[in-house]
Amino acid sequence: MADPSSYRPKPGQIPDSPGVYRFRDEHRRVIYVGKAKNLRQRLANYFQDLASLHPRTRTMVTTAASVEWTVVSTEVEALQLEYSWIKEYDPRFNVKYRDDKSYPYLAVTLDEEFPRVQVMRGAKKKGVRYFGPYGHAWAIRETVDLMLRVFPVRTCSAGVFKNAARTGRPCLLGYIGKCSAPCVGRVTPEEHRALAEDFCDFMAGRTGSYIRRLEKDMMAAAEEMEYERAARLRDDVEALKRALEKSAVVLADATDADLIALAEDELEAAVQIFHVRGGRVRGQRGWVTDRVENVGTQGLVEHALQQLYGEETGDAVPKEVLVPALPEDPDAVSQWLADRRGSQVSLRVPQRGDKKDLMATVQRNAQQALVLHKTKRASDLTTRSRALEEIAEALGLDTAPLRIECYDISHLQGDDVVASMVVFEDGLARKSEYRRFQIKGFEGQDDVRSMHEVIGRRFRRYLQDKERDGEWEETPAAAGTSAPAGTPAPAGTPVDAADVPGPAAVGTEPREDDGRPKRFAYPPQLVVVDGGQPQVAAARRALDELGIDDIAVCGLAKRLEEVWLPDDDDPVVLPRSSEGLYLLQRVRDEAHRFAITYQRAKRAKRIRSSPLDAISGLGETRKQALIKHFGSVKKLKQATIDEICEVPGIGRRTAESVAVALASTAPAAPAVNTATGEIIEEDDGGTTS
Repeated sequence: MADPSSYRPKPGQIPDSPGVYRFRDEHRRVIYVGKAKNLRQRLANYFQDLASLHPRTRTMVTTAASVEWTVVSTEVEALQLEYSWIKEYDPRFNVKYRDDKSYPYLAVTLDEEFPRVQVMRGAKKKGVRYFGPYGHAWAIRETVDLMLRVFPVRTCSAGVFKNAARTGRPCLLGYIGKCSAPCVGRVTPEEHRALAEDFCDFMAGRTGSYIRRLEKDMMAAAEEMEYERAARLRDDVEALKRALEKSAVVLADATDADLIALAEDELEAAVQIFHVRGGRVRGQRGWVTDRVENVGTQGLVEHALQQLYGEETGDAVPKEVLVPALPEDPDAVSQWLADRRGSQVSLRVPQRGDKKDLMATVQRNAQQALVLHKTKRASDLTTRSRALEEIAEALGLDTAPLRIECYDISHLQGDDVVASMVVFEDGLARKSEYRRFQIKGFEGQDDVRSMHEVIGRRFRRYLQDKERDGEWEETPAAAGTSAPAGTPAPAGTPVDAADVPGPAAVGTEPREDDGRPKRFAYPPQLVVVDGGQPQVAAARRALDELGIDDIAVCGLAKRLEEVWLPDDDDPVVLPRSSEGLYLLQRVRDEAHRFAITYQRAKRAKRIRSSPLDAISGLGETRKQALIKHFGSVKKLKQATIDEICEVPGIGRRTAESVAVALASTAPAAPAVNTATGEIIEEDDGGTTS
């Protein structure tokens, strides 16, 4: 635990202008981001007597090891920079509303030649018009089914569309009048796009004028005695009215607004959002967060607005945002929202009338969401804490292992040997820090040796990151002695930069430390290996060779689920009902899943490989051109250089490379029909037996 006075800046060093500040821990990881109108006054609040600080703030300042700040011109810039840094660094002590699911949207792909109506989840794409979010995908499909009668827009996938165009026959929706069948040319691209735009206008709230226009056309058709057309228009009007009934009018003045309500207690806070468009509730969603940051209702509202609109622009930001309490600086937040929308945005607390009544409904939803969340999660938080305590007690650790790394080896009869590393922090998976390895130190099947190699590579990278960051000075070990903890690997030690994603390799110039998570920068308190005593001994030996003695190691054997420790002849047997054992099993199973997924993908890639893949300078397009021209690799192998040059895009030098590469490949083993035992020969017509 750090003493805040050890890194407290002098008052004269801190400017009194607006800005954004960052607290970092001993590993230079950003743990908190905040903004202030006056940096000097705000930062002074963190360096008071620890007894007078809120427990959450006290935990943060004692975890931190340094503080830095960036001066900006205006409070709006500070708000934007704070949001960007929270999103980039994912600080541990900032409030982050984590949604428990991906909400479905009704999407219209206006970027395609023939726009498609469909259900979409996840990140929004450019050129796609979104409506929602909806609570359930079936609610979208019910609405679309009613509206396709009036707006017969394409809903099929690209594959179905291409198949219908190839065969000249539309799908079932085209036959029953719920698709205009652009695939077979019943409408032109311009006519179909007009239908899609009318669909979007109706979903955007411009409903009254469209229904009145249909009713006028219906009356005109009846007067002209076109009774069939009049009846069809009548049914269209009824279908649209039924679609509108599914989202009742809540605000009579056709308001476009988002209503945000909060329910909170000392530990957690829930936020609920109602999206009202054209006076109707078009979508609803909610989040729950742990209150790791000492903020009140105003701060929670500001964080909710940042995370709700931080990635939105244009009409996605409504004209009016109603909140239970205004942020500390409402003018700056309003200006920030206006900049994102491109026009004025009203941010206020409803005081009377329909909007206040609707806000009360949103508030009740938030309260119910918090109660439901606590019912699900309260025991889970307690369970995770108990599991970590049980592991610490069983393994004789001084503290609970807040970061656990687990390693597993996977292969298929000694081929495609790979390893996985998964990370659990506070009992939860942290998938962004998962890593995978290819075993390159030897060939064949040897799980113990593979485990030794992987552990050595992982922690060698950790030591080299520490050396590069200057956390300690290099002290070369004497000959014949083991290096102390933190000593870098000797020059020439092989380190594979392909172990982890990222363009930089070991030995490159040190980059500016910006707080982003680095490759292997953070050490675990516990290393778990999938296996028994031999694998544990190999992992411990790899750490000892690097001089690391402050990381605990254990193994979990699958047969009896016993826990093995280094240098112990007998395993530690945890009760079957132990939460600690259950957590170790989850960690081990996740490592196994991640390893076998990588191994299967690697094997599949190898099986799909072609002799052409090894030819330098031969891209995918020219490989396909060669196969298309000759029909198979076997026929290409029999071709002369002049015949290869006849392929468009293939020059003589490339043709010579192809011929040399194929001539040096060994002939493939003949394929065998396993049912008859016959050898399958390949001839000019394909494969025959």
